[in-house]
Amino acid sequence: MSIPFPEQEGELRQPSLMRRFAAMIYDGFLVVAIWMCAGFAAVGLNHGEAVSGPVLQTVLFLLTFAFFAYFWVRLGQTLGMQAWKLRIQTLDGCHISLRQALIRFMTAILSFACFGLGFFWMLFSANKATWHDSFSETQIVLLPKN
Repeated sequence: MSIPFPEQEGELRQPSLMRRFAAMIYDGFLVVAIWMCAGFAAVGLNHGEAVSGPVLQTVLFLLTFAFFAYFWVRLGQTLGMQAWKLRIQTLDGCHISLRQALIRFMTAILSFACFGLGFFWMLFSANKATWHDSFSETQIVLLPKN
């Protein structure tokens, strides 16, 4: 069951690419902090020896997804999105599902891998949608000032 957000459709606008990037930078710092904590824990569990390899990379990948999925599905906003008054929602204004979060996360990685082309796509898209917006059937909206 989708839970709608309280704002009316007419109150919400599409955010600029720069505002989206600002929220991504903010969230990037938080993700790096999560990685550092995981790295410290891994070194501690490995008796003080350095840890690397596919297991650690997989754990970091899953922790990153867990961070975004939790905030997107549960609150509709990561901490960076809260700071920049952005929210993720379905096209009809409801909370997104875990499936949509996974599709969005994986497509955003593809967007980065293509030198940001999936992000810059919004500059040419009629509805200002990035690749990950389109594939996950979600949208980022700019919340009104309170």
